[in-house]
Amino acid sequence: MIVRQLCLRQSRNAAFVIQTPRRLARFSSIDTPTTTTTTATTLEPLVQDELRDPIENIASNEATSLESSETAGSHHKNFWKGVKQYQKLKNIGTTISGAYKPESLLKNPPKASDITLEMLLAAQSHLGHTTSRWNPQNTRYIFGVREGIHIISLDVTAAHLRRAAKVVQEVARRGGIILFVGTRDGQKRSVVRAAELAKGYHVFERWIPGSLTNSQQILGECAVKVVNAVDEELPHYTKRIALPRALKPDLVVCFNPVENDVLLHECGLNNIPTIGIIDTDADPTRVTYPIPANDDSISCLEVIAGVLGKAGEEGQRQRLNDAARGVLTYEPLKEEQYFKQAEPDA
Repeated sequence: MIVRQLCLRQSRNAAFVIQTPRRLARFSSIDTPTTTTTTATTLEPLVQDELRDPIENIASNEATSLESSETAGSHHKNFWKGVKQYQKLKNIGTTISGAYKPESLLKNPPKASDITLEMLLAAQSHLGHTTSRWNPQNTRYIFGVREGIHIISLDVTAAHLRRAAKVVQEVARRGGIILFVGTRDGQKRSVVRAAELAKGYHVFERWIPGSLTNSQQILGECAVKVVNAVDEELPHYTKRIALPRALKPDLVVCFNPVENDVLLHECGLNNIPTIGIIDTDADPTRVTYPIPANDDSISCLEVIAGVLGKAGEEGQRQRLNDAARGVLTYEPLKEEQYFKQAEPDA
């Protein structure tokens, strides 16, 4: 009896020991277990690569560089092959002529002799303002009324534009200073281009009141240089100059006179001639040489600015040609009157 109970107790203890441990439910899975096989990595190939002869490494590098050079050579040949093919086939195909190019008026502006009524009409130069805003002094420039808008006569516009171009050309031929002013949005490129052609100056931002009447205080610190007849700078005379530092223009071209009434008033006080685009609502008596046209059209502005800039370029060319022959179209400065005496060398 005692022996039987002892054996039963021992067998229960042994069964408890060999029993598999209980697993938590959250870590259990219903998927079929897969067996993985790990393969030991042999280091023998790596060791062999490290212990390979250095001569073999050099040979492999040379082979790689040779392949890259051959690839570059093929790219070079393909490039020149494409260039030759383009040179051979560039004339094949259609050519569109007479297409509208917005940059043509800035890059290649027309001359005064090339102005036509069709060009002014395409630039919308004939469109004025409403009849309720007109200035009675512009009656001689108005062709008629359509849909409540005044129509500017393009014959008068072309005649006044040619006259203004002749004025700009003569001022440039005599070595005068020309100032182009346009302060509206969109006028900057045309103003700068006209100044570049005529070798003048430009203002495309707000006009500072007093720049002409009080120029010594506002522009007195600006640099001034002295040039000879062919526009070569003379630094020796520049250091001895006794003139006021602020120079005034000999001609002012204003593309929006309505907003620059102060500028035109200062030009009148200093007897400076002016050229301006006069719309049907502007006062033509504010400028010396009015050009009746639409001052709100950018295309019209590009045409007028290009013509005036081209005229200034022609005047500068004539002046330089005359200077090369020894003919001066202006009176030169007198040294004893406009320059200080040279300081003696120490």
